[in-house]
Amino acid sequence: FSLKGTVTGVEYKVDDIEDTQSISRDMLKTIGGYPYHTKDWMEMNRNLFSALKLEKIAMFAILNFIVLVASFLIAATLIVFVIEKGKEIAILKSMGASDTSIMKIFVTYGVIVGVVGTIFGVGIGLAICFAIKTFGIGLDPDVYYITHLPVHVDIKEVIAVAVAAILLSYFATIYPALLAARTKPVEGLRYD
Repeated sequence: FSLKGTVTGVEYKVDDIEDTQSISRDMLKTIGGYPYHTKDWMEMNRNLFSALKLEKIAMFAILNFIVLVASFLIAATLIVFVIEKGKEIAILKSMGASDTSIMKIFVTYGVIVGVVGTIFGVGIGLAICFAIKTFGIGLDPDVYYITHLPVHVDIKEVIAVAVAAILLSYFATIYPALLAARTKPVEGLRYD
């Protein structure tokens, strides 16, 4: 800049990278504000974080569609299961099983399938996040000012997704369970 012996910028590395915004504000107060300004690493990488936020929203929508499709598959599987077990349902009902107990059987079966699927899905997702955090995905430091893609697992979001998946699997069991409960013993035993 042809300023002969003057400083145009100072770069600091701090111990707590999560606290850079407050450090930046404190430094700006200390040096007197305008015409000076400060930038932290988040501000310098705003484009990356904006892209990650957009990707997070898109992934949330995609994840919801995947869970919705999975809940339809649970419902379809249970409907087929009800049709296949028509004879057994009829025998249980002729022995005195109530509609509620038949519903509980199919709801329990569907929820168990949903819980097992959720556990496997969350486990695989956390394993992938751990692998990315351990081995890293490299970024061009000239473009992003950071060398690796940061990974942060928010346990609240993981729990929210898992609970939503289990609730959707529960709701997917209601129609097949009602279908099983409404089966008449005569219909189930008619052709056997």
